[in-house]
Amino acid sequence: MNATNRASAAEGTGRYVDVNGINLYVETHGAGRPIILLHGGLGSGEMFGPILPALVDHHQVILVDLQGHGRTADIDRPLDIRLMADDIAALIDHLELDRPDLVGYSLGGGVALQTAVKYPTKVGRLVVVSAQVRSDAVYPEMRAQQGQMGAAAAEFLKDTPMYELYQRVAPRPEDFPRLLDKIGEAMSKGYDFTEEVRGLQVPTLIVAADADMAPPSHYTEAFSLLDGGLRDGGWMGEGRPKGGHALAILPGLTHYNTFSSPLLTATALAFLDE
Repeated sequence: MNATNRASAAEGTGRYVDVNGINLYVETHGAGRPIILLHGGLGSGEMFGPILPALVDHHQVILVDLQGHGRTADIDRPLDIRLMADDIAALIDHLELDRPDLVGYSLGGGVALQTAVKYPTKVGRLVVVSAQVRSDAVYPEMRAQQGQMGAAAAEFLKDTPMYELYQRVAPRPEDFPRLLDKIGEAMSKGYDFTEEVRGLQVPTLIVAADADMAPPSHYTEAFSLLDGGLRDGGWMGEGRPKGGHALAILPGLTHYNTFSSPLLTATALAFLDE
């Protein structure tokens, strides 16, 4: 990494942007073809700190704190990935970005996916990390834990990095129980985005840990919706998915450390810079 980009990764430029009825906190790091990086639930753009320097060495990276997370205050609407996708589309227009790539992890993966589904002409390439296509793909014991999420869990989370982050940066730290209620409500609703994935019009990389929140077979199933894994790829790649889609199962990782792994950086960049 050159000295200029190293300084940019360390400092960045943080500001608030009013789009789609929400005051989004956005940080811009580096220069080059833009990537919008979307964090997971109860996190913020800060969670990508370990991999940010490597990404900034190649691209302009735009970190967004999603609705009710990090430095972005909540607003009076459900925590719905489809609505947050509208936020990202409006942000792309506001920043006058030309088809930026989207990289989203977990909750952010769902938002990135919905942005590409609803606004394909605004998106270059899509990387969806550790996000499930169907709610019933999540292991039963994890669905049971998700069903217990709510304001009552705030006391039990006070010793966690998520709580520390929220208390440190949130505009209204007292809203943490409200955020848990909204996340619990969102997770209590079943979903199936099979047809949305099947209809994706942008080159998409599906990424998961080999010990993720759903079995690896779920992510290979999602890849098959994109015409992947259905035939031999051929000597010249002629049997690969026609839309330029790809799949990566990252070894030795879990749902809880994929977002900070150098393996994710290398895999995502190989796809984005193809």
